[in-house]
Amino acid sequence: MNNISFHKVYFIGIGGIGMSALAKYYTFLGHEVGGYDKTQTPLTSELEALGMKIHYEDKVSQIQESFLSPEDTLVVYTPAVPKDHTEWNYFTSNGFTIKKRSEVLGMITKDTFCFAVAGTHGKTTTSSILAHLLKETGTPVTAFLGGISEDFNSNFLWEGNKFSVVEADEFDRSFLQLTPNVACITSMDADHLDIYGDNESLQESFRAFASKLKPNGKLFVRNGLPLQGITYGIEDDSDYCIRNIKIEHGTYIFDLGTPETTLKGVKFNKPGRHNLLNGLVAFAMAIQAGPPLDRLAEALETFKGVQRRFSYRIKEEHFIFIDDYAHHPAEIDAIFEAVQEMHPNKKVLTVFQPHLYSRTRDFVEEFARSLSRFDSIILLDIYPAREKPLPGVTSQWLLDMITNPKKKLISKKELAEEIKAQNPQVLVTLGAGDIGLEINTLKKALEYEN
Repeated sequence: MNNISFHKVYFIGIGGIGMSALAKYYTFLGHEVGGYDKTQTPLTSELEALGMKIHYEDKVSQIQESFLSPEDTLVVYTPAVPKDHTEWNYFTSNGFTIKKRSEVLGMITKDTFCFAVAGTHGKTTTSSILAHLLKETGTPVTAFLGGISEDFNSNFLWEGNKFSVVEADEFDRSFLQLTPNVACITSMDADHLDIYGDNESLQESFRAFASKLKPNGKLFVRNGLPLQGITYGIEDDSDYCIRNIKIEHGTYIFDLGTPETTLKGVKFNKPGRHNLLNGLVAFAMAIQAGPPLDRLAEALETFKGVQRRFSYRIKEEHFIFIDDYAHHPAEIDAIFEAVQEMHPNKKVLTVFQPHLYSRTRDFVEEFARSLSRFDSIILLDIYPAREKPLPGVTSQWLLDMITNPKKKLISKKELAEEIKAQNPQVLVTLGAGDIGLEINTLKKALEYEN
């Protein structure tokens, strides 16, 4: 898998969840690795503890001298880096080999048996379940994940290099750099319209991804998507299907049907029908590596989860605190339905931090409709990520469109006190920005107050 000739790898945006997995990979292989990121986070601190040299100012003078040789250094960047970035312009003007993260991922995995997980929702959870299933069944696999797996406390797994698991990211059409042996598409809802312009262009990109499979490759698609492939679903006529679902003590128990057989009494511990679908397609993909079905079923039951994917931060009889990365209306709907299924008849307060001005603009009506379903709603300001503000696109604009009168826009510093004042039975924090960094502060403030 180490098919680069460079001794050193420099990352612009090293603290990103996908970039940091690659940084760990090259460090594991013995390369000198360093980079820049805008802010210091627990993830960048972890990378520094692994020996990587990282700085947080966009200055060429901050780059360690060992990375200043074009002959020795590969530069990897994320599309989120702005084109006026000083270091980016230095590297482009001085003859360095520069590649997108997706290009490098394609290079690394092309000579492996590659599993690629695509879809506008569910990529991280599905790929993490798949990596867990393969690891637990003794499959020699390397995985690059878009979240921190609670099973191996990392977004990178090395158990061998025969198989690889990657997230096939539709943003910036990155997934077209991959040539998988086995792929799945979990969903094709409109998203990233700042890149695609319209939903038809997004769907065309998924069709292009499906065409990138290696000869004799297999494509799994959720039943109902407008693509040809091996189908999977719940209580329907799919090739792989979950039926006869029961819930006991927060655990799903069900029958899992494959084209050849049915496994009875399979168990899965992550709430939400959307997570059941993620587990089902991960199971179906893992079968292609050849492990016994009974061992796969045992591994499915032991999957712990992914940080910030329906993560229980407090789970007591009197108070439940769930945190999730959801940043699209369809994801918010899935969280709402999972909460209703697992914690019926409880008063639910959701805190939502919108992610990107463009996404807020494109889906404001859908966001308002999804959020209005909760008993009470708190909004934070929009997290801009890579974007500049757009005129009129604010959290107040979204708040005004929410039909539930129990709604409020506040600052992060007011959050803990407002939650305590509302005293919910279930608290749900949602968003893909920096709201996840508030969780430990909220836990300390809330755990003994409710």
